[in-house]
Amino acid sequence: MIGAKIFSNGYEAEKGKLDPSKRTARDFVGHGTHTLSIAAGNFAPGATIFGNGNGTAKGGCPKARVAAYKVCWSTTDAGGCHEADILQAFDHAINDGVDVISASIAATNPYIEAFFTDGVSIGAFHAVARNIVVVCSAGNDGPAPRTVTNVAPWTFTVAASTIDRNFLTNISLGKKHHFEVRESYHKHNKHASSMQNFLRESTSNCLSKSQQQFVIR
Repeated sequence: MIGAKIFSNGYEAEKGKLDPSKRTARDFVGHGTHTLSIAAGNFAPGATIFGNGNGTAKGGCPKARVAAYKVCWSTTDAGGCHEADILQAFDHAINDGVDVISASIAATNPYIEAFFTDGVSIGAFHAVARNIVVVCSAGNDGPAPRTVTNVAPWTFTVAASTIDRNFLTNISLGKKHHFEVRESYHKHNKHASSMQNFLRESTSNCLSKSQQQFVIR
């Protein structure tokens, strides 16, 4: 990392002055850290998912030099981002001469006028006009219609995807009843209730009649 800047005037105009201990480019929530690691994380050997899928993790461009522009100020989630701060961050990034802007930030509810009123869309337009590539997130909703965010045609909008890989294990319930299960993560489900949901939903989530196979939720 070669630089970090903060932009909070818009947030403070509405919410009041930030606690001095929070007026920093440090990431208190973790959202910026993990999205930056996806874009430019260094090589991390020995990465696993609870001991499964051992390998080396890395970002898309692990040799990149990166600068952070902090515009979100909630200390409990990835929110607290104001349009004025977003636009100011875009202006500074453009002036700093960056080659790529990764903007993993979006409005909660997409709206038709976004091309003309949304801070990310406007900022990205000015960046692209200066030959800077802008990559945006597609949001965390879906797959219902009209849930994708950051759809301006001058940006690259990227969504998360799944992989064709399952981490399987066997569960024995006694009396020679064995089940092959795979872990499935959903943002509205907690790990603590995984087994309860498995026992309650096992009949409806059967994946194979010949081999009783269930999804743990």
